[in-house]
Amino acid sequence: MVYPEELKTDIVAQHKNGVSVKQLSTEYGICVRTIYRWANIYGGNQAAEISNDPQQYSAKEYHNHVRRITKLENIISVLKTVNCTVHAPLKERLLELEQLYGQYDVHTLCEALEVSRGTFYNHILRNKRSNAWFEKRREEYRVLVQEVFDEYRQVLGAEKIRAILVQRGHKVSTAYVASLLRDMGLASVRTSAKHDYRKIQELEKKKNILQQQFKADRPNQIWVSDVTCFKLKDRYFYICAILDLFSRKVIAYKISKKNSTQLITTTFKMAWNHRNPETGLIFHSDRGSQYTAYQFQQLLHERSVRQSLSNPGRPHDNAVAESFFATLKKEDFYRKDYKSESEFKRGIASYIEFYNTKRPHRTLKNVTPCQMEEAFMEKQSNGKNLNAQGFESP
Repeated sequence: MVYPEELKTDIVAQHKNGVSVKQLSTEYGICVRTIYRWANIYGGNQAAEISNDPQQYSAKEYHNHVRRITKLENIISVLKTVNCTVHAPLKERLLELEQLYGQYDVHTLCEALEVSRGTFYNHILRNKRSNAWFEKRREEYRVLVQEVFDEYRQVLGAEKIRAILVQRGHKVSTAYVASLLRDMGLASVRTSAKHDYRKIQELEKKKNILQQQFKADRPNQIWVSDVTCFKLKDRYFYICAILDLFSRKVIAYKISKKNSTQLITTTFKMAWNHRNPETGLIFHSDRGSQYTAYQFQQLLHERSVRQSLSNPGRPHDNAVAESFFATLKKEDFYRKDYKSESEFKRGIASYIEFYNTKRPHRTLKNVTPCQMEEAFMEKQSNGKNLNAQGFESP
């Protein structure tokens, strides 16, 4: 708001004559800081000395000034960091501020380049779904947070992890670290020690049922699963796949931008609805946190599925699923230059269709997974005995 010069000089004069700044602020409805600023400009050195006298401030006003100074210092830091000015186009300013998101509070960022907070939040929320930089930065900090969490014996919470990262030259907020911890399913051992102890005891009871014996007598007897990560330019995609051990057929898969428990549960439900297995199903995977999460274990329990887990540090215990992803990468992903997410998803779908229906499988004596299952169903319908490979016993 623009005030008349006469009003400014009149208020400064009253202040010189002994009227307190608080009283003037209440009477005229003008901010205390504004009146002090006028006193400095229009009142000469005497007014400046009065306005800077610590005795003129209450404790609350003093702390408010300290916070204001800190904020101004941060604004100066932002202005020195960005590669544009407040007069640059809005899109350019938003992109510059996006690079500093999480290092400074949003109020400071927006005030520095004169951007509406609502506009900035809309830009960030929109880019969370489509911006490669956001995903890349989040993935990098997941690794850093995990390293600090493990280095300090899993006893630190978000605030202390953030302090250590700042000491190491990273500018992040406590809220940002806390959100990463939630996404990764990590919690301070001090607050969850008893729960984690019981969880470990339960995992000890979950044995490796397969013991690298990758054979099944019929479809829907044993399913194996794994998750792998694909990097498409600067973006990460995670694929969960479930294979039937009998035929090596991919019975369900899902692509996601997050390696989460929801990815696993959704893929399992897809496989379950598609195959409708009988009781006695065994589900085998590694001991990744998504597979050992309570939510997923509860899902298996509700469907009377026995869970089998690889031994710690033994990737060969889940060799069938690992081999599938290695084949997928060698025969498709590494041979193609996918330009977009949609092209990537279409390519994966096309390859899995090829893998199931056309690609001969050495373990299956060079028949395809679909042919393996069709042969089993045909023999079963004719009431003949089958061996583990889907052919008549001699």
